[in-house]
Amino acid sequence: MIITKDDREIELMTEAGRIVALVHEKLKEVIVPGITTNEIDQICDKIIREHGATPSFLHLYGFPNSVCTSINEVVVHGIPSNRKLKDGDIISVDVGACYKGYHGDSAWTYAVGNVSNETKRLMNVCEGALFAGLEQVRPGVRLSDISHAIEEYLTKNGCTTPRDYTGHGIGTDVHEDPAVPNYGAPGRGPRLKKGMCLAIEPMAHLGAKETVTLDDGWTVITKDHSLAAHYEHTIVITDDGYRILTKL
Repeated sequence: MIITKDDREIELMTEAGRIVALVHEKLKEVIVPGITTNEIDQICDKIIREHGATPSFLHLYGFPNSVCTSINEVVVHGIPSNRKLKDGDIISVDVGACYKGYHGDSAWTYAVGNVSNETKRLMNVCEGALFAGLEQVRPGVRLSDISHAIEEYLTKNGCTTPRDYTGHGIGTDVHEDPAVPNYGAPGRGPRLKKGMCLAIEPMAHLGAKETVTLDDGWTVITKDHSLAAHYEHTIVITDDGYRILTKL
């Protein structure tokens, strides 16, 4: 069941999203060669708590940390560790904050130092796919129109997307109905309505779409070890379009 939110709930989600956006603003400064993903996790946790929220992902389904830190071929759900980032890496940091019972969720991919032109292209394409999907969002549109626009943009630009990981509804739970795939035919699924809140999150691979989950039960990598990127915003559907909740 898709739950629409009233004005009070959207106000709380707006604050949750603002806190997530503050974390990402800080990450732009601190993600440099030499920092560990544990340090990134601690920085994110501190900012979330300082603003009266709690980390959405800590212990969610048993996840051990406050944020997901996914480096290079890691698509999603990378676990923070003592690994140091090095020049030329990319890292996707997925951040969730729960404010007074309501969640905001946003992932972004960051370049570490100097990255190759091909890496920059992957990042640009994945971010572009996010906004290609968002361009479809308004009341009355079918959910799969978002999915189709994302896949079309990725394919046109020479990237693939995994099949097992999707965007989702969001509210008092991090993951609510509906699932929002990053692929599929247009004109299918429920019609969007004012007050629906969605986390739209394309993932892009430079290589094939297949993924493998490592023995830790969390870390998802590209099967061919090609680079992966991940971009996500939480949005609310408005009278005539949408508003991004996870930006300042």
